[in-house]
Amino acid sequence: APAPGSARTRLVNGSSSCSGRVEVLHNGMWGTVCNKGWNLTEAQVVCEEVGCGHAVLARVVCSQLVCGASVEAPGKASFGQGHGPIWLDEVNCTGAEGGITECSLKPWGAPNCSHGEDAGVVCSDPTEVRLVNGPNRCAGRLEVLHNQQWGSVCSKGWDMKDAAVVCRQLGCGPPISTPGSARFGRGHDPIWLETVSCQGTEAALSECRVQKWGSLSCHHGQDASVVCSDPMVVRVENGPNRCSGRVEVLHQQQWGTVCDDGWDLPDAEVVCWELGCGAAIEAPGKARFGRGQGSIWLDEGNC
Repeated sequence: APAPGSARTRLVNGSSSCSGRVEVLHNGMWGTVCNKGWNLTEAQVVCEEVGCGHAVLARVVCSQLVCGASVEAPGKASFGQGHGPIWLDEVNCTGAEGGITECSLKPWGAPNCSHGEDAGVVCSDPTEVRLVNGPNRCAGRLEVLHNQQWGSVCSKGWDMKDAAVVCRQLGCGPPISTPGSARFGRGHDPIWLETVSCQGTEAALSECRVQKWGSLSCHHGQDASVVCSDPMVVRVENGPNRCSGRVEVLHQQQWGTVCDDGWDLPDAEVVCWELGCGAAIEAPGKARFGRGQGSIWLDEGNC
């Protein structure tokens, strides 16, 4: 395995900087990753490594007739086949790694794979939605980026399921409200979306069903807004990366810890969402990440 920091990861041939065929730099040469065992957990590690949002799809590049389809999405050669070495095979990540080369994997080089089995990912793009004119980054008028221009969203049919997707994509906590009628001021640019319909579980607004881009029947007095809970009241400390560690909460301007009585995966899932991380993998107690200082603020959490 390479020394820490000697390998880099990129996504190529996708529709944005947050989608494409996964390639890793090793020995001065870019190579691909074999799709054996490739799923959303591995994809999430890559998405975080390249600075994108949640993994939306873990995509097989080859055609379904050649090597089958992944669970998450059938391969349609949408990212093309690579041409250099196939560096990684049978990658197995827990989701807590800081990069794909920290995951469990076979020795470098994959003689039993072909470029018809190159793995790719589709991550949500952290720059494609924003909340503006609010008190913080997790509350405000909703704007989306389309054709390199920011525009607002019509509040017709806008509800908490739609807001939940925006909050998740921004790495904020769960939604508190969905005020309409331009609560955070009128926009000035295009109204890009109208009649958005989300299930609430999507990783990005781009996954939701929309009527069309551009609205002729709405005006800026109907701009949609979102108020998410602020993730900055929770943090994790003393872990290997920003998505694992001892849970601490801010109360009365003082950071304190959480008792592990009743602490389980559903509780951890809420923290992961609030921090803008992926799915909860484990909910360790017994001060796994060291003993905290100061107050123990919460006990017997039940989410």
